[in-house]
Amino acid sequence: MQAGTQMVKLRGSSKGLVRFYFLDEHRSCIRWRPSRKNEKAKISIDSIQEVSEGRQSEIFQRYPDGIFDPNCCFSIYHGSHRESLDLVSPSGDEARTWVTGLRYLMAGISDEDSLARRQRTRDQWLKQTFDEADKNGDGSLSIGEVLQLLHKLNVNLPRQRVKQMFKEADTDDHQGTLGFEEFCAFYKMMSTRRDLYLLMLTYSDHKDHLDAADLQRFLEVEQKMAGVTLESCRDIIKQFEPCPENKSKGVLGIDGFTNYTRSPAGDIFNPEHHGVHQDMTRPLSHYFITSSHNTYLVGDQLMSQSRADMYAWVLQAGCRCVEVDCWDGPDGEPIVHHGYTLTSKILFKDVIETINKYAFVKNEYPVILSIENHCSVIQQKKMAQYLTDILGDKLDLSSVSSEDATMLPSPQMLKGKILVKGKKLPANISEDAEEGEVSDEDSADEIDEDCKLLNGDVATNRKRVENIAKKKLDSLMKESKIRDCEDPNDFTVSTLPSSGKLGHKAEGKKVRALQPMRSACG
Repeated sequence: MQAGTQMVKLRGSSKGLVRFYFLDEHRSCIRWRPSRKNEKAKISIDSIQEVSEGRQSEIFQRYPDGIFDPNCCFSIYHGSHRESLDLVSPSGDEARTWVTGLRYLMAGISDEDSLARRQRTRDQWLKQTFDEADKNGDGSLSIGEVLQLLHKLNVNLPRQRVKQMFKEADTDDHQGTLGFEEFCAFYKMMSTRRDLYLLMLTYSDHKDHLDAADLQRFLEVEQKMAGVTLESCRDIIKQFEPCPENKSKGVLGIDGFTNYTRSPAGDIFNPEHHGVHQDMTRPLSHYFITSSHNTYLVGDQLMSQSRADMYAWVLQAGCRCVEVDCWDGPDGEPIVHHGYTLTSKILFKDVIETINKYAFVKNEYPVILSIENHCSVIQQKKMAQYLTDILGDKLDLSSVSSEDATMLPSPQMLKGKILVKGKKLPANISEDAEEGEVSDEDSADEIDEDCKLLNGDVATNRKRVENIAKKKLDSLMKESKIRDCEDPNDFTVSTLPSSGKLGHKAEGKKVRALQPMRSACG
């Protein structure tokens, strides 16, 4: 990967671009050339959310089958908006190398302790800082350049102390300058935390290290930990002390002590809470449930893309309730999109297949499909067929017990199950009925009439919706007046005047804050 591979980058509306992709020397980002972005042409490993094999992305789906060998195709999803980089490699082996290598790097980043993560990020930042400070580009920094850099970084140390540490870090043959590795050592030497050093002196009776008994006292008194044993303290020393001499003596120096306090082992967060630790045997209605509105949308609710892989993203992020807005589509196929808007349309079948694949990858607790149904009876039957055929045993078809209809099953009982939440058709509806009734509570019916698309030219509609959205946003920014009260359990909301009544004084309403419910599931 560091040697690089020439691959084709696919784009949705034009021919692919041939680029040379490679992993940088620090294994921290993917770069490519040629590019008009120059040094900014990169994707950080930290920003990669998923690497998928084959022709799975939306971009790949736009190309006919048979154009590309699926074994040579892979996609890299990255960034907060989950953008995809879709690549075709010269061979299947090359694609597997990249997919496996990137997943390995991602696993290393997500699984290593927080110190190593910060250290990698710190080293990347130090390299950028070093390059910026190297005014003449000779790959080294003089004492003058270092002093200017420290001033820029707001590091306030006595000039004599800086010169002394500079001299200690300058160990190679080029005396009077620091190379990058020497600069890293110098900076880390300079950044030793005073507070940790004073803590170490306090609990070691002013020694320059902590033995196992000192460390036990620090954990019990300062960190308020219970059940700390001498054996566990010796294990901490073995794990975190970098100096072989200190390790052989069974003591923790300042570097080891710093390593420990910055690691998950020294974190204030209770490690038992990394997994679900709440009581999950209560009725489903006793929990806050992480939910997603208009799940399929990548961006805004008027003109953005709809994508099935957004369901994969939110489900793996811990969401347990997703929304599916269903409408009649062509060829008898129900579709999903935000009604009366310019958002793109996707197949209901593709959405259910994605949910089936990713529902329980990261979380075994039940998934709720919130169905907003605008379909005719014929296409509702098609929806029901897809739900039963694709989800199979995962689909929960049971009903609430008639003995106690107010008592819902618990998350524990519904592990691995997918529930459908929606309105039922009337029991007496005709088998030949063409339409079902849609509730006024559905979000598509809440869209202002002037925001709904009219029949006519698409470009005209788009411009009209853009102008309306901008005016409404400006109006809300100007008119919104929300202020807190002194009573923390209450807050006052000044209601916005309705359209055409801007001259009337807004009426303040008192709203009592909701009392907290039982801890959330999922």
